Amino acid sequence: MTALLCVLTAAAALVLGVAVGLRIGRRRAEPAPVPAPPPPGPPMADLLQRVFRSSETGLAVLTRAGDVVLHNDRAVELGLVRGDLPDARAWAACQRAQSSGQPGTVDLSPLDGQRGRRPAAVVAEVRPLGGGYTVAEASDTSDAVRLEATRRDFVANVSHELKTPVGAVGLLAEAVLDAADDAVEVRRFSTKILNEANRLGALVTELIALSRLTGAERLPELGIVDVDDVVREAMARSRLSAEGARIDITVDRPTGLEVAGDRTLLVTALSNLVENAIAYSPSEASVSVSRRRVGDWVEISVTDRGIGIAPEHQTRVFERFFRVDPARSRATGGTGLGLAIVKHVLANHGGEVRLWSSPGTGSTFTMRLPAHVAELDEIDDDDIDGAEGIALQGEPRRTG
Repeated sequence: MTALLCVLTAAAALVLGVAVGLRIGRRRAEPAPVPAPPPPGPPMADLLQRVFRSSETGLAVLTRAGDVVLHNDRAVELGLVRGDLPDARAWAACQRAQSSGQPGTVDLSPLDGQRGRRPAAVVAEVRPLGGGYTVAEASDTSDAVRLEATRRDFVANVSHELKTPVGAVGLLAEAVLDAADDAVEVRRFSTKILNEANRLGALVTELIALSRLTGAERLPELGIVDVDDVVREAMARSRLSAEGARIDITVDRPTGLEVAGDRTLLVTALSNLVENAIAYSPSEASVSVSRRRVGDWVEISVTDRGIGIAPEHQTRVFERFFRVDPARSRATGGTGLGLAIVKHVLANHGGEVRLWSSPGTGSTFTMRLPAHVAELDEIDDDDIDGAEGIALQGEPRRTG
């Protein structure tokens, strides 16, 4: 019985082995499944059309007869194509390119009778494609033109501003020589020479600072800056100017606010705002400095009760060398660069400077800086809102 059981077990194992082997063999004999082909993509012509239409530059293909066979919407926006016809200047350039077989450029900027059109400056490059076809590619060069105009104006202004004190020093030196025997006159002219030299030195210093802020030179690494320290140091720098002009500066209480920035640059920016407020305030007036947190921002405001700024000038006061009152600026030794430096310092810190002003009432300049992240969690909003501040809209809140 035991032997029979062993035989049956062996037979069952043999049958099972044969069955498994046959199944494996069939699997091996079956061909591997073929992966499904990928879905068909857009044809090459369609892809080229999409690229053509999505280009940031204006593109147009012209025939030998001047017909526009293909163009994108940007070509119409830039004036390369108008009413399915090419700009006459672009068509003339295409004809020259066909004749010479060489690419060329053409200015498509608005003519005298088209000053209202935007963009203000357009340049197109034309290239022959062969077979009587040419392609024109137009680009908006308005920013480059404005930058070049700004550069020319800046060089002209710098030349003028430097020439004035240098010329004054020369004339005063001659006056000193002529009055060599008069000690009183020598002292008077020497004092004026010193003032002009100081003015020239301040102008050069601010030009260097502005070039660093607007150029490729890397700014210092930003650290955690105590706003109260910035206010304290700026007030120390401006104390002599305030005393000389008989201006009373009032400052609100410390807040403990912090920002990420460069302390030296922030002190310079705030000092420029305070000096500007002093320069445009009458004697015996007051200037207020306050700080507060508004949401994720720290604001440092400087308010004066001076002559104010007319609305048409408020958008220009941050331009280099722009002066609302040139005579007053020259009398106070202003360089015309202080507010431009403030603007660039704030921009390099991820912030901005805002202006509220009313002629005859005064002005409020506000430095807005991103608050240090830890400050957003550690300082209670109610505590900060309770600190004295200056409103940006409407009548400035008076402090002090």
